[in-house]
Amino acid sequence: MHALRPIRPAAPLAVTPLSRGTIGRTLFALAAFMAMTLFALPLMAAGTALRLRGDVTARGDTLSLGDLVEGVPAELAARPLFRAPALGSIGTIQARRIIESVAALGLTGIETGGRVQVTVQRAARRVGPPEIEAALKRALETGYGLDAKALSVRLDGDAPVLLAPLDLDGQAVAVDVTFDPRSRRVAGLIVLGERQASLRVGGVAVETREVAVLTRSLNRGEAVASADLTLERRPRDAVPADVQGAPSLVVGQVAQRPLSAGSVLRSGDVAPPDLVARGDSVAIVFETPGVSLSMRGVANESGRLGASVSVTNGASKKVLQAVVIGPGRVSVSPAPQPQPVLQASAAP
Repeated sequence: MHALRPIRPAAPLAVTPLSRGTIGRTLFALAAFMAMTLFALPLMAAGTALRLRGDVTARGDTLSLGDLVEGVPAELAARPLFRAPALGSIGTIQARRIIESVAALGLTGIETGGRVQVTVQRAARRVGPPEIEAALKRALETGYGLDAKALSVRLDGDAPVLLAPLDLDGQAVAVDVTFDPRSRRVAGLIVLGERQASLRVGGVAVETREVAVLTRSLNRGEAVASADLTLERRPRDAVPADVQGAPSLVVGQVAQRPLSAGSVLRSGDVAPPDLVARGDSVAIVFETPGVSLSMRGVANESGRLGASVSVTNGASKKVLQAVVIGPGRVSVSPAPQPQPVLQASAAP
């Protein structure tokens, strides 16, 4: 512990006449005090309290008095006090430094609310991978004649982001783009405005195709509804050649095996439903020019539209080969008549 020093007795005061310089300095100090008092009177009359703000978001390069303190006069609110942190980053300012800077402007009595520092976040526009990819695809379509809809760009690195001031609200553009058709490598500069913000990126351009993907699992024999399918773009080299690309063509067809959600739908995974089931009663239609007959029978096997199935005539019990022409209906064609064989006579 530091020892306390005793208080020394005060020396007798010497009375000296005031000089003109001393009187002038005293009057100047009194005038300055009166000016500060008159400046502070409107604030006191209005009952405006000065309060330190909490966490602050900076939208520019500097932080003004009004950004950090509530209740300041309008003519001083825009006075810059501190430099803002870098775009997209966070910094802190000690409360005592703010109070000292404000006191230099003639304002005192700031309520801190118990804060010892103020956190400042610099607002920024973030141009992420989707906008970067879109800019590169537009450049590849314009400069190299590629189909932007059939492309996907795999960017190098871990999700590159271009940080820019908020007032740069235009579309991101890719410039100085290069592309190697053999390696599929693409590189370019992503810019905003007149190159006021830029980021150099690279990646690989991958050709894609639309495929039908199941949104839920299907059991064997279950019909496919339009809500069960969604279109996605997948790398062309990573999907089989027989994938389904048009959901409208498979809606109403049935699964030929169990199918899991998220799987790409292939041509053999679904098929049109059977219109005739084995053991069902069917209408057997027999038609020839000028003759149309219909009789009842039983299907010996199942079949979809256009399939050839075996049926048994209910009256004659004769087994016939028929073609499915509709739900519960089959058609039997007349047996072809043998052509007469013409035998040539021997030459005399």
